[in-house]
Amino acid sequence: MTTTELKEFLDDKVLQYNTLDFIESDPVQIPHLYSQKEDVEIAGFLSATIAWGNRKMIIQNSHRMLDLMGNAPYDFVMSHTPADLERLNTFVHRTFNGQDFIGFIQSLQNIYSHHGGLETVFAKNQEPHSMQNSISEFKKIFFSIPHLARTQKHVSDPLNNSAAKRINMYLRWMVRNDKTGVDLGIWKNISTASLSCPLDVHSGNVARKLGLLTRKQNDGKALAELDAKLREFDAQDPVKYDFALFGLGVFEGF
Repeated sequence: MTTTELKEFLDDKVLQYNTLDFIESDPVQIPHLYSQKEDVEIAGFLSATIAWGNRKMIIQNSHRMLDLMGNAPYDFVMSHTPADLERLNTFVHRTFNGQDFIGFIQSLQNIYSHHGGLETVFAKNQEPHSMQNSISEFKKIFFSIPHLARTQKHVSDPLNNSAAKRINMYLRWMVRNDKTGVDLGIWKNISTASLSCPLDVHSGNVARKLGLLTRKQNDGKALAELDAKLREFDAQDPVKYDFALFGLGVFEGF
């Protein structure tokens, strides 16, 4: 395929998969449960954090997290008691356990109490065509209070050559607003032009088959390579191609 043909092919796939039907089988459905901004962004952050492995299990365990928080995530973050936190000890999703969950709640409380909330922290260090430095700075703030060392592995740092797939996916959810109803677009202080594709095994394999990616590992360097290609197709909204790459990989076995 020529570059023009490849762009047209991917644009068609974005239209095919960036529809309300996508929500039914994707963790993006979790933040859609809420209308208050803080509830949406906290529910989204927690569900994105555990978004690896079987998607049905991710969605099931995301619901369990919210159930343990009384289905009022912002109120729980700001007003929890020690007894409330103790209930979270029963939670586990793969290597993310109850102690990690408790640490996340405490860190989120610190972010809303002292740093202006999640959007403010992520928006503070954004660059014209990258959120990777912003994500790294977010991690520093997130773990600026006492925490278990083991919990740090659940927030990626792009400056350590991580693709930071789950946080890039979360940012797509919060920032993009293309009127299709999949991404929520509630954050107004971050540009879609700064977003990066959530690079995982599916999108990475499809990108390689299409000649968009040559690097074999799904790491930060691969993300930079893929970003550069996708920005050639749409500099203002490069992350929309996540729908095409993911859909081709997961739904079509491309």
